[in-house]
Amino acid sequence: MSSSSSTLVYTPIEEISKIHASLKENFNNGTGKLADINYRKNQLLQLGYIFQDNFSRWEEALAKDMGRPRLDSYMCVLYAYNNVNSWAKPSGPSTWNYIWAPLSPTILKEPKGVVLYILPFNLPIWTLTGLAGAIAAGCPCVIKPSELTPASAALMAELFPKYLDQDLYRIVNGGVEETTKLLELPWDHIMYTGSGRVGRIVATAAAKHLTPITLELGGKSPAIVDSTANISLSARRIFWGKVMNCGQICVAPDYVIVTEDVKDEFIKECEAAYKSFFPEGPEKSESFSRIISEGHTQRLKNLIDQTRGEIVFGGDVDIKARYVSPTLVKNVALDDVLMQDEIFGPVLSVVSVKNAGEAIRIINGRERPLALYIFSNDSKLKKFVLENTLSGSVVVNDVVIQGGCHLVPFGGTGASGCLICYFTSDTRHSICINGQFFEFSIGKQIEAFTTTVNGIVTFEA
Repeated sequence: MSSSSSTLVYTPIEEISKIHASLKENFNNGTGKLADINYRKNQLLQLGYIFQDNFSRWEEALAKDMGRPRLDSYMCVLYAYNNVNSWAKPSGPSTWNYIWAPLSPTILKEPKGVVLYILPFNLPIWTLTGLAGAIAAGCPCVIKPSELTPASAALMAELFPKYLDQDLYRIVNGGVEETTKLLELPWDHIMYTGSGRVGRIVATAAAKHLTPITLELGGKSPAIVDSTANISLSARRIFWGKVMNCGQICVAPDYVIVTEDVKDEFIKECEAAYKSFFPEGPEKSESFSRIISEGHTQRLKNLIDQTRGEIVFGGDVDIKARYVSPTLVKNVALDDVLMQDEIFGPVLSVVSVKNAGEAIRIINGRERPLALYIFSNDSKLKKFVLENTLSGSVVVNDVVIQGGCHLVPFGGTGASGCLICYFTSDTRHSICINGQFFEFSIGKQIEAFTTTVNGIVTFEA
């Protein structure tokens, strides 16, 4: 395939309503096509081929947009392809009842209708697994890539029409004006991944049409480290989760709460991890990404300049190059500028506490996070934290991996999002994944992060 770059062209405003109307009409008149599971599977394969056939071009686009390293650029639609038959199959009630059993009550899996999917800038390819879900469900979809990733958005606009059925799957490119126009229209479902600020705008627009929504919004996800943890490995994993994609991941650890008796050791091990990960410095490293825009780089510089905490290492910023070095800040007060909003960058704050009870008070005194990380070998402490906090997910002795576990639901709660990404019900679904303290290598990656997964899922009313 050619490695030539595509040019981003915004969709004309007047075309957006026509695209919406066309998909609505095609859905209402083309349910026979969408009801055909083989058709859905064909479209899922085509979605996979978009990336398989053009892998080098996607790598090039992601490198232009964010300086993304090669190993960090992939997506998978095979899971949806392999399971769409069972997902679409009618099912009976989960509980048998002698009164209703003779009447054969059945649950039908029917498409909701036309979906609007607004993509985030930080993971433009990986988040397209949501499109795979829409295809598997038999829903037409309009995909709105982020204008902050022009190379990736332009490539989507070029390639998608060549692979996917344009009667049912379309790309709309643009900025605020185009997105505002999209949100004025009556969709059957809206999916949005991004900031809480924009999430509130999306929710307000959806409410005007009573449109159901899925919001995945992130927030300040804390990590707790106590004295029973393997401090060296805890520091490596937390630091790895913070510098992956330059900290621009919704479930990246935002700050660390460390008990006072191991604070100094934890900071020392973070310094060791920094030197191990970037022996020639992060600025020269091919595995360290860049911030999405100069504006976001300036925002991070302001945080670094204004913090009252003590910078242990890092703090270097180049606005034009969109570069922010991995930065560790200790002795951060709870009212510090670093503790106000989600960092969404490679700046890690360290807050010290006397005990787990104090850590929980800090966490519960803030908006509910998308993720909570516990680093401890104390089973009583793990249980105590799980029973006394609310978050979208909990991972023990590891970070970030929950987003890749397709066996359990993923999503937020409260300010970190609404409606989980894999299935919904009237109860809150919080996932808990137990990691273990051992390492193994994956390719050339310095940090070995994948762990044993026990698959524990907690369901809380």
